[in-house]
Amino acid sequence: MMLQKFKDLLCICKHKKQKRIGSNNNSSIDNDDGKMMVIKNKKMKIKGSVILMKKNVLDFSDFHASLLDRVQELLGHGVSFQLITIPSSSSKSSSSLENKGKPGKAAYLEEWVTTATPLAAGESMFKVTFDWDDDETQGIPGAFIVKNFHHSQFYMKSLTLEDVPVVGRIHFVCNSWVYPTHRYKYDRVFFANQTYLPHNTPEPLRKYREDELINLRGDGTGELKEWDRVYDYAFYNDLGDPDKGPKYARPVLGGSTEYPYPRRGKTGRAPTKTDPSTESRLPLIISLDIYVPRDERFGHLKMSDFLAYALKSLVQVLVPEIKALCDSTPNEFDTFQDIFNLYEGGIQLPTGPLNKIKDAIPFEMLKELLRTDGENLLKLPLPQVIKEDKFAWRTDEEFGREMLAGVNPVDIRLLQEFPPTSKLDPKLYGNQTSSITRGHIEKYLNGLTVDEAISKNKLFILNHHDTLMPYLNRINTTSTKMYASRTLLLLKDDGTLKPLAIELSLPHPQGEQHGAVSKIFTPAEDGVEGSIWQLAKAYAAVNDSGVHQLISHWLNTHAAIEPFVIATNRQLSVLHPIHKLLHPHFRDTMNINALARQILINAGGVLENTVFPAKFSMEMSSAVYKNWVFTDHALPKDLMKRGIAVPDTNSPHGLRLLIEDYPYAVDGLEIWSAIEKWVHDYCTYYYPNDGLIQGDTELQSWWWEIRNVGHGDKKNEPWWPKMQTFSDLTQSCTIIIWVASALHAAVNFGQYQYAGFLPNRPTISRRFMPEPGTPEYAELERNPDLAFLKTITSQFQTLLGISLIEILSRHSSDEVYLGQRDTPEWTSDKAPLEAFKQFGDKLVEIENRIIEMNQNKMWRNRYGPVKVPYTLLYPSTSDYSRVGGLTGRGIPNSVSL
Repeated sequence: MMLQKFKDLLCICKHKKQKRIGSNNNSSIDNDDGKMMVIKNKKMKIKGSVILMKKNVLDFSDFHASLLDRVQELLGHGVSFQLITIPSSSSKSSSSLENKGKPGKAAYLEEWVTTATPLAAGESMFKVTFDWDDDETQGIPGAFIVKNFHHSQFYMKSLTLEDVPVVGRIHFVCNSWVYPTHRYKYDRVFFANQTYLPHNTPEPLRKYREDELINLRGDGTGELKEWDRVYDYAFYNDLGDPDKGPKYARPVLGGSTEYPYPRRGKTGRAPTKTDPSTESRLPLIISLDIYVPRDERFGHLKMSDFLAYALKSLVQVLVPEIKALCDSTPNEFDTFQDIFNLYEGGIQLPTGPLNKIKDAIPFEMLKELLRTDGENLLKLPLPQVIKEDKFAWRTDEEFGREMLAGVNPVDIRLLQEFPPTSKLDPKLYGNQTSSITRGHIEKYLNGLTVDEAISKNKLFILNHHDTLMPYLNRINTTSTKMYASRTLLLLKDDGTLKPLAIELSLPHPQGEQHGAVSKIFTPAEDGVEGSIWQLAKAYAAVNDSGVHQLISHWLNTHAAIEPFVIATNRQLSVLHPIHKLLHPHFRDTMNINALARQILINAGGVLENTVFPAKFSMEMSSAVYKNWVFTDHALPKDLMKRGIAVPDTNSPHGLRLLIEDYPYAVDGLEIWSAIEKWVHDYCTYYYPNDGLIQGDTELQSWWWEIRNVGHGDKKNEPWWPKMQTFSDLTQSCTIIIWVASALHAAVNFGQYQYAGFLPNRPTISRRFMPEPGTPEYAELERNPDLAFLKTITSQFQTLLGISLIEILSRHSSDEVYLGQRDTPEWTSDKAPLEAFKQFGDKLVEIENRIIEMNQNKMWRNRYGPVKVPYTLLYPSTSDYSRVGGLTGRGIPNSVSL
């Protein structure tokens, strides 16, 4: 019955529309014979094509709105467009700001109903026709206003005008969700793909440009809704949930000297009842709907990819189910084969727990969980680190190689003093100087003394001592039992690193002010000494895993970049050249960070359950942020600061690496130089002199806001570029692009390759090193593998941790990689387009060179005992990169996962 009424309504509306069309705009007069004579108006028409994505008609949650949209379209008033023109004689006028361009006559989107929308919510092309009046023929369309009179939002990708007088074709890049008009207090404006510095903006567009930025900043009040487009700042005050009890309370990060932190995107939610300084949290069931500006949300392909794997095991409804399963059986891996079974056969579920899970989760999620293995839960892809050899990861050579080509290749540094010292305050922490002596390591130095090895730049250190020592007493009150570590290594003549000693330290039992109590472990292969050495490496790996996840990955890429995303949208117009340069490198960052706050880094979240600092994780990253320096993240400066490289004017990059076979640094310098040249060439076109930088009001506001608000806890630091010179601009932009693209790729997309097999990268240690005469020591002598597995991450933590890094290591199928743009016509300026093409060509050369080096066995650190080539800094300019998944290669433009 309802369907028949709808068909009848369509027929009536269609008849009315045909009558209206038949009456057209012709005028008529009576002639002397009383007959009608028609005089046609001679008006020019401009044809336009609109590419948009409808809200899917099969979205049954919005079926009523979709039905009403079709009725509205049949009446001819669904979506309107009004052009704003620039008088061609004054395209660079600088007169009064009150001279705001007047919108032209409304034109309506055509054939909404008859244009098919793919079931997968794909894009569709529509037509729109503009009447071009005589007084408009001397102007050029520079912007347009779109009004959505539907009941549902749609995604506006672009508008293209053909045969425009004087200029011909004009393209408008939109890439934005447009909600119904009643959701906005202002008009939605889109600009042509021209680029203007603020003072060069055509007068009719200038007020629209300024108003759009005002709209994006919001008024700072109220809870933000999905249709709001507001970019604003907040502290990290939404990680805790004190209303659930003191166990879930967490300090506010940001806004204090005790807990400094970058700012995150504001949601405006109300405070908790227990603590007014803490923002209330969303219920878990709607956790994916945490506010970010709508255009920052994942696209439908990315969201599909994300949900397909996130729902597999990270939805917290499953956590108690899996934990109950693990608690019903010994919560241990008894042998390494038990871990290999995760990849070879999965975990066999008893009937009871399986039926319980079936009742608790949706069918589609269950199907993904069980995959094609019947009742074998959580069968995982085989990590590359054990693909060729199941135990090569245990070798000393591989242990050292992963500091240069593994998932965290950014912390190793040259040892320049012996013994290693500490920067911790001796008044609080006493003597923290290393206890490693010359006698511990000289027998492994191939005939060199310690002083000779240091003078020849042969000694290196992986040093997590100072980061962890202040937290050990608190961490070790939990089920975690761990140390602060220093690992010394020798650079051998074949270019590989050989571990010399591992120092494991605890605070003095009589108080932290009395210094550290340390034990030194040196290499051994056989007997209980060999087993102890394997444990010592595991404790060092636990430290490195936590520092990697919290600092190298989360803090230095995800958290550090978000303020730049917010400031760019608040202060730089889409017409601004620096907005166009940086915008691709901010894609999806706010969305993934918001999801992380909701389910990963929050109190009781996945990260606290899988990484050793547990409830102190984010607090510890705040302590490290105290030493964060923006300019230190320029790769050349980072390498020199760590002592890994020295200046060399004869080198292509102006540096000489002290470890010649350092894959991350070798490939990274190539990528860094390509980005640097691209940024230089691009900015040269718009800023031929420093005066334009100093006089650019938007640019100066942008940089002021980054320093004083986005990274406001670091606002008084002297190292910030002043943004007064061309060098200030290009170096800052190069660092931003490097961090968001290549640095993030290097520390993120190799996680499953190496840490997907958790014994290689354990994240938690559950007991201290066994002492002679104890049952643990006897077990180590009797069954070293079992003792090792009982020390590191448990079964439940392993399942949860591996599932997390499997998701984080996957490229989405719609990923856009470095050297690519999702919108080819992102600017109309030819010189920047040519410079971008040269950038892409350079990246192809770099990738080919990396492939050749990976095939050359003389570079042992590129392949290693595990036979995993270093591919994380492949730019992936080839078509194969578009498939997504666990490729272990490719540099996405942005911190997108």
